[in-house]
Formats: sequence, C-alpha cells, structure tokens
Amino acid sequence: MDIPLISMVYVQNLGYSTNYSQVFHTFIFSFDSIIMVLENLDELKKAAGKEFGPSEWLTITQEMVNDFAKATHDHQWIHVDVERANRESPFGGPIAHGFMTVSLISHFLESVLQVKSAKMGINYGLNKVRFTSAVPVGSRLRMKGTIKEVVQHRPGVKMVLNCVIEMEGKPKPACIAEFIGLIFGD
Repeated sequence: MDIPLISMVYVQNLGYSTNYSQVFHTFIFSFDSIIMVLENLDELKKAAGKEFGPSEWLTITQEMVNDFAKATHDHQWIHVDVERANRESPFGGPIAHGFMTVSLISHFLESVLQVKSAKMGINYGLNKVRFTSAVPVGSRLRMKGTIKEVVQHRPGVKMVLNCVIEMEGKPKPACIAEFIGLIFGD
C-alpha cells in the first residue's frame, strides 16, 4: 500500500516534533528549520522525490571569508580587502567565495536531513553548480532542496540532491547545486 506523505508545514519558532504513524519518517520543527529524520537507508531510498529543509539561517561573516581564503589560498581583494571592496566592488563591499558558498552544503545538510542508522557520510561530488548571486558579507543563507535519487552503492547508498542555497531578502538564490553524497550504515 502506497501511503502519501503528509505535506511539510513550515512552522516558525515552535520546537515541535512529531512522528506520523502512517508515514515512514519524522519531521522535527525547530525555529526556522525543518529536519527530515529517517530511520535507515531503506527509508532514505523511499524518500526520493521528497523535499527537505529549509535549514536555519547562517550569517556569513568576514572572519569566515578570511578563514576560507587562508584555507584555499584564494586571497582575491573582492573577498578579503574590506576597504578596497567597499570602494571598488560592484557589490558595495566584500563577498564570499562561490566555492565557500557551495561548501556550506555539508553544514546545511546535516541540519536538515538525518538518517539514524547512518555511520558516516562523505561527499562524492557535484554534477552541476551555478553561483546565481554574489553573497555579500553579512548576508544570511539557508538551504532547502529535493532528494532527487537514492541508489544502492555498496556498502551503502549514493544520493543525489538538488540543493538551493537561499539568501535572505533576495529573489534569486545564491547557489544551485546537484550534490552527490555516499551514506554508509544499516
């Protein structure tokens, strides 16, 4: 019997948790985010086509941008020279690296999609990435998405997720990416 999922409801500021007995997973509502909690890899496979998130907002700070520049050796002035960026940048100030923005998928993902039996997950790659808007320092980002596909990949599963990183108050997302991850567990 194929039981339809109950629609996700966006609940703000309501630390509410429920387990619907007729569906195969739990949604935990926490402040500005919705967490999809799945028991095991079989439930993750059944969740293909379902939406997850949005995550909670994350504020991008100059310190985060500077730390990313140090780690990647990408010290372009538009990211790290605040005075020059304020003076010369078409964005009115420093912006986050595009690769910093896409790297936040891992952070956001662990806050919106959980598989209880998972022992570990690793990044497998990206099929498509587009940086559709610059991310000025001080912006707030969050992620939502769809589980596109989950297939067996011994000894776990390979999942493909359509991820959208939104910027608060902006009509266009900061980044759209098709993320691939491997999940290992029972």
